[in-house]
Amino acid sequence: MKKIFIMLLSVGAFLQSCTQQKKEISQDKTQQMKTIYDYKVESLDGKEINFADFKGKKILIVNTASECGFTPQYADLETLSKDYKDKLVVVGFPANNFGGQEPGSNAEIGAFCQKNYGVTFPMAAKVSVKGDDTAPIFKYLTEKDLNGVKNTTILWNFTKFLLDENGKLIETFISTTKPTSESITKYLK
Repeated sequence: MKKIFIMLLSVGAFLQSCTQQKKEISQDKTQQMKTIYDYKVESLDGKEINFADFKGKKILIVNTASECGFTPQYADLETLSKDYKDKLVVVGFPANNFGGQEPGSNAEIGAFCQKNYGVTFPMAAKVSVKGDDTAPIFKYLTEKDLNGVKNTTILWNFTKFLLDENGKLIETFISTTKPTSESITKYLK
């Protein structure tokens, strides 16, 4: 009987130790979790976009393409950027992952956006938003283990990611969601 009691105490101590280790690992993971403010990316013109510069504003990140059926959303993104400039920063990320719809160089993309839509919001250099070469910022945006909120699969160009004033992911929107739709603007009021 004494041996069983000692064995039960040992098992209890072992389980308590495992629970404590699990808590510590979870706390370490939370403390190590990045925020959007940890990211800096190259802009279309070769400069730097530092997301820490946008603290205190919501951020709408969009993977874009110049030859897509959704390309006219650039106009709505520009409208949204201007209408909510005190509360929101829109950042475009050209990507050639879907149907080869962003074949141009960074300079060509910049000229296209300016000429056709008068884009004034920040535009990042062309990146990959899916696959083995996914840009780190899009891994963060699409993986719950990194963003702490949800997993998202980018299905096409003009997928949108809305982050709050503290850099935390609020919601994602599929390509068919217009940038000026109520489903997005309700977060900006």
